[in-house]
Amino acid sequence: MSLILKEKIISNVEILSDIYELKFLSEYISDKAKPGQFINVKCSDGIDPILRRPLSICSIDEKNKSVIVTFRKKGRGTAYLAEKKSGDLLDLVGPLGNGFENSKKYRNIAVVGGGIGIFPLLFLLQQKSADSFCNITAYIGFETKSKIILENEFAQCCNNLLLSTDDGSKGYKGFITDLLEYDLMQRKNEDEKYDIIYSCGPVPMMKKVAETAMRQRIKCQVSLEQRMGCGIGACLSCVCKIKQNQNNDWIYKRVCKDGPVFWGEEVDFDDLCKYNV
Repeated sequence: MSLILKEKIISNVEILSDIYELKFLSEYISDKAKPGQFINVKCSDGIDPILRRPLSICSIDEKNKSVIVTFRKKGRGTAYLAEKKSGDLLDLVGPLGNGFENSKKYRNIAVVGGGIGIFPLLFLLQQKSADSFCNITAYIGFETKSKIILENEFAQCCNNLLLSTDDGSKGYKGFITDLLEYDLMQRKNEDEKYDIIYSCGPVPMMKKVAETAMRQRIKCQVSLEQRMGCGIGACLSCVCKIKQNQNNDWIYKRVCKDGPVFWGEEVDFDDLCKYNV
């Protein structure tokens, strides 16, 4: 169950140009949140902007009851949020949405993230890495070396970290989806195959990941990012086209309430691409 909360901010630090890591205390969120869920934050003390901003949960420290969300300062709302200081109160609603299927039956897993889309994947890996029987490979891609973020945090939570940059300034030169496809081709034995692939990032990237997973007959979940109004499923501003059955019948589902995590084979990525350019 989600609650309206006012929680104390511990820190709010710019960790990369216009990228902020906001840490706050919350016994409720740290106890209840699942990987892939998000919070909806009131950015200012007034009514401008009137709408809250959805922020993926990036990390949780259950022992200290603290939560980290990471965001990019882009518009008016996040500009206000970037000005928050230690000791300020954060007005939020959460945890919201349906997260990743985090079953213990998945022992050999991969995550594929691009740019600031990697944030919710770190929370997932922190939980998965606690299972000593779980083998984890993380694929994370960025435009260039100067935009790489959370590399050390991901390295600590996986058995193998594969990194790419579009310009080749660090790691593999090219798209992270190309590196994923190449790596999958090398996995000839059945016991090397992934049980599931989790992905979050730009829509074209997730589309490629989902298509690759389908060809390889690997389960795949994607975390969608859509513009949201209410965050609780009432306003219908974040609907996306989802396959209803094997007859290719389609319905619209709410990313905030029914998602943000969906099975890759369900999502009409071509429809999503129209609104995420």
